[in-house]
Amino acid sequence: MRRTERYPVESSNSLWQMYKTVSFWKVVKNFIVIQTARLTPFLPLKNWMYRTFLRMQVGDKTAFALMMMPDVMYPEKISIGNNSVIGYNTTILAHEYLITEYRLGAVEIGDHVMIGANSTILPGVRIGDHAVVAAGSVVHKDVEAGTVVGGNPLQLLQTSR
Repeated sequence: MRRTERYPVESSNSLWQMYKTVSFWKVVKNFIVIQTARLTPFLPLKNWMYRTFLRMQVGDKTAFALMMMPDVMYPEKISIGNNSVIGYNTTILAHEYLITEYRLGAVEIGDHVMIGANSTILPGVRIGDHAVVAAGSVVHKDVEAGTVVGGNPLQLLQTSR
């Protein structure tokens, strides 16, 4: 199981109750910042926006490709090390809204990590330094440093680079 905190809900599903868990205005602000950054081709500006407005921890020389989507509700739970590349249209989630509960979990991505395009990183996972995640992968568990993983379900492709 990933490192997430679980919060049970009653009556309707948890998504219907999301503004009991996170401020509406926080989501609006985050959405505007994220949509602007998704289309910004200037990497230093994009990193500054994520650090300043979303309180994400973003390392030096980390590059976010166009259309990367960080968690809109809890981006402050995302940390990414130095000199990493987050591929085109990748989604990094720090929350999950389910039928009977919602879950929150920090996402920790190390230094010199390559995340391929169209990948999804689920809450509560750690991706170690120098790891590679193949394009189109769903990261639902920790990825060891120096490994290459890919697919859905995620599989180890290579143990040491």
